[in-house]
Amino acid sequence: MLNSVPAVPDFGPERITELQIKRVIDVAASLLALFVLMPLLVLCALMIKITSPGPVFFRQQREGLDGRLFEVLKFRSMHVAAGDASGVAQTVENDPRVFPLGRFLRKTSIDELPQLINVLRGDMSLVGPRPHVPGMNAAGVSYRELVPYYDLRLRVLPGVTGWAQANGFRGPTDNAGRAKARVDHDIAYVCNFSVWLDIKIILLTIRKEFVVGSGH
Repeated sequence: MLNSVPAVPDFGPERITELQIKRVIDVAASLLALFVLMPLLVLCALMIKITSPGPVFFRQQREGLDGRLFEVLKFRSMHVAAGDASGVAQTVENDPRVFPLGRFLRKTSIDELPQLINVLRGDMSLVGPRPHVPGMNAAGVSYRELVPYYDLRLRVLPGVTGWAQANGFRGPTDNAGRAKARVDHDIAYVCNFSVWLDIKIILLTIRKEFVVGSGH
């Protein structure tokens, strides 16, 4: 920490090698997951088409590595007319914009599974800071205004899950303390990422999101 700004180490040869190994694992694991989960993914797509008029996927611009924009994929969980492609209006508990099946998809985080395609494309990693929409707000102000070192979280690929989410920091960002803690956890991951830490985060995510369910 230097003048209240986290000190993110430069990525030397060892860290670059770790990133290369991480990418190989990302590709292999996402391919395997898509193959194993294909029946579930097809079933979800069919149920979305049957229960709510509109596209199966929700597509949205998010900030990726070094702030570059990419299109994230999710199963659509909201009524088309009520959706917010900008992401400014965050989802809240019992949000009326979410249709019944979408509520289940969000509760179990199944709506996030199409992001495995983003991982294959190279837009995302299995583990990393969650990608935010451009100009995301927190506690009523720009996230970058609330946390001046916010951009340090963009030093690695964003993830389907991350250290912040594994520690319970997900959902609305209306609370300044929790919003800052989320970024601090993201930057802690950037400073300390490893294959073993990724495995720990994935296991924690499976327990918290897919088993217990914390989305809304």
